[in-house]
Amino acid sequence: MFSKLTERPVYLVLFVTILLVAACGGGAAPPSTPAPVEEPAATPAPVEEPAVTPTPAAEPVATSAPDAETGDAGQQESGLRTFVIVPEQSKASYLVDEEFFADALSKYGIEAGLTDTVGGTQEIEGELQLNLNGLSAPLGTNRFTVNLSTLTSDQPLRDRWIRQNGPRFNEFPVAEFTATAVEDAPATYEEGDEVEFKLIGDLTIREITQPATFDVTAKLEGDTITGVATAQLLMTDFGIDPPNFANTLSVEDEFAVQIEFTAEEQ
Repeated sequence: MFSKLTERPVYLVLFVTILLVAACGGGAAPPSTPAPVEEPAATPAPVEEPAVTPTPAAEPVATSAPDAETGDAGQQESGLRTFVIVPEQSKASYLVDEEFFADALSKYGIEAGLTDTVGGTQEIEGELQLNLNGLSAPLGTNRFTVNLSTLTSDQPLRDRWIRQNGPRFNEFPVAEFTATAVEDAPATYEEGDEVEFKLIGDLTIREITQPATFDVTAKLEGDTITGVATAQLLMTDFGIDPPNFANTLSVEDEFAVQIEFTAEEQ
């Protein structure tokens, strides 16, 4: 009932008051009648209630927990060091067995027989992240790429053929290896020691990705890592048909990839 009255304008209350005074026929009573006018003033009390909401101020205190977790993670990674390959001091090569036949002499000036063929390039880029406090610890970023269209051997004719025909490395120039795990690494490492371990990951050639394992021999001196990584692969795994030209030459399906690397700490 009171709420309905307070919704009416104040001037209506005053008007009713004047009528009551007139009905009583006296002028002394009006001073006591302003009391109803004061009642609306009491209504601001509900307005005060929103001010009692300081609890959100306590919420920032909870944000300190993630900071502590980040600090712990940073301590765990304190042994992780990053090294970037120096192309001028590194080289990526392929090694494959070729057999030449009688016609090879007249066509290419190559005598018949078995040959270990090597082609390489220094257009190699990459990054190694190793935890030297424990080489078997989870890896950071270990990745390198090679520009296959720049591979050169002792035979320019062979080089042109693998770029334009067969593997068509002009069309698929990038080979990429991304490591996912380290195996057979020593539990600890002392600077200057030569260590051996396996670097396991995924190798992509001609946009075909296959698992690959590199046998690595490496040594750290100061801020520089030097080493050699080799892997045995099959051409057919990457969609490459081993060359086989009647009475001229044949090439084995199996071949090796060798990375001679120098990487400096960043």
